[in-house]
Amino acid sequence: MDHLPHDIPMLVSAINFLLRDEEFDTLDEICYAYNVDRSALETRLKHAGYTYNEITKKFW
Repeated sequence: MDHLPHDIPMLVSAINFLLRDEEFDTLDEICYAYNVDRSALETRLKHAGYTYNEITKKFW
């Protein structure tokens, strides 16, 4: 994957996939690898109704 998807449902799915299949251990690692600002990403997804859970390591 060259970049993260722009479509919100696809973006959530891609991030959760990367975390679930242990491609990355944390959301911070994904943001670093794809040069994405974590707070901007979380804000964007929060406006779409998704929140990140640190314990389960997924957006829901």
